[in-house]
Order: sequence, then C-alpha cells, then structure tokens
Amino acid sequence: MTILVTGATGPFGRLTIDALLGRGIPAGEVAALVRDPGRAEDLAARGIDVRVGSYDEPETLDAAFAGVDRVVFVSGNAVGQRVPQHQNVVDAAARAGVSLVAYTSIVRADTSTLGLAAEHRATEAMLAQSGVPHVLLRNSWYLENYTAQIPTQLEHGAVLGSAGDGRLSAATRADLAEAAAAVVAEDGHAGRAYELGGDTPFTLSDYAAELAAQSGRPVVYQDLPVAEFAAVLVGAGLPEGYAMALATSDEAIKDGALLVETGDLSRLIGRPTTSLSDAIRAAL
Repeated sequence: MTILVTGATGPFGRLTIDALLGRGIPAGEVAALVRDPGRAEDLAARGIDVRVGSYDEPETLDAAFAGVDRVVFVSGNAVGQRVPQHQNVVDAAARAGVSLVAYTSIVRADTSTLGLAAEHRATEAMLAQSGVPHVLLRNSWYLENYTAQIPTQLEHGAVLGSAGDGRLSAATRADLAEAAAAVVAEDGHAGRAYELGGDTPFTLSDYAAELAAQSGRPVVYQDLPVAEFAAVLVGAGLPEGYAMALATSDEAIKDGALLVETGDLSRLIGRPTTSLSDAIRAAL
C-alpha cells in the first residue's frame, strides 16, 4: 500500500508523515507530494518517496499519483484560488483510482457561515461528485494560530481578536495530523465526516490568562471591532483580503463556528488532545 501526503513540506504534511511512520507504516510505503524537491531532501533521506507536482499544474499530478492507494489531501494555502487547484487534485485522484482520499476541511463546512468555509465546501462537493471514496477531516483552528504569536503577545501584553466571549476548540497541528494519519492507516473510515477539535474549548480571555500565568507577565485579551482587527493584521503584513477573512472568522467564533464537542479527535488519536496549558508551555 502506498500512502501519498500532499503539501508534504508544509508543517501539517511533515507532521502527518511523522505520524504515519510512528504508526509503523514503512517509509517505503509513504510518498510525499512536493513542489520543490530541494525542500524535501530530509524526507528522501528518511526513505520517503518524494514526488514532484503542483496543484496548479494538473499535468504533473498523474505521475505523482501513479500507484497510490490512499491520499492525505492537505488543503492548499492560496485562499481564493483553491477551488481550481483542488479540482486538479480530485481529478488526479479519480484518474489514478485511489481507494481513499482524506481531505483536511473545516468545522461543519457544509453549513458553516465562515468565509473560509466556502472553498472547503466546494471541495467536499467535488469529492462527492468524483465518486472517489473519501473521508472528511473537518478541522477547527490550530492552537499554533495563537501560540506562534506569543513573542508579540508578551511584548505588548495583549492578545488581540474579535471573538468576544466565544469559545473555540482549537487543537494542535500535531494532534490533527495524527488523526489524518489514523484514517489512512486504518480501514473503515470512507464515507465519514469527522468534526475535529480539542477536548476542552476556551475563550481568548482564557488563552490570555493561561499565557499570563505561565509566563509570569501581564497579558490580557483585547476585543476589537472586525475592521480594526483586520487593520492590525494588515499592519502585521497580511494581505488585506486575507486579513479581513481572518477577522470575520474570528468574529464568527462568537456564534460557535469553531466550537467542536464531538470527541472525534481524541477517539481517532486514541488519547486526550493536547491541552491549552501544555501547548502554551511548549511554545514558551
């Protein structure tokens, strides 16, 4: 059996490969789809079958998918361009006759009002129409979306957002990648849609309080209007459209858009999810 991980040089793809190997899948049965083989030399050195291809270049994907049985399809990061890119991947999987595609979607993509959900919803529809057996990994936010900002948060003594008192079920990227590995390493997941999030929801005020407690420095959550938060993100270097998408997504947390209480993630990985406290401790 050959398992292909797309986006393999990104953080999620690398963690998924680590998780597959940790589950005992031989390196020779794991393939990595990459755009730049120069960034995958470490994967090749571990015995991973590095295959070059791009979501934007469908002519490269047939060779990359040759002989593949199962695919971890990591959604692209080019927001606004993902529908045609993802169609190329789904079409290649169909032509290759793969037995399972595990797609990294977003919480309740079929009904979510999150702006970022639209491209995921379209991709889920593509998979349904393709006839390719698939499983949907509907991920909540990564905890790293917050912990990666810890130096700035400590510098300013503030966590900024537009989420109010809304709770979210963010999980570590590693936990979500382990779930992706589980569904392609095991049988019986085709046709399922898993709503994936951390075991214990929290507010951004909870996050700020935990960061303050662990760092010993004052940190508070500062809630901002969406437009103001988007402007802060633009000032930090994000493109305007993406900044607004993130700010409006943050606001949707108030309505539970990223709250997950299914327990799917901990069941898939066979243990409790990484706690907020442990994630902050690891990032400090």
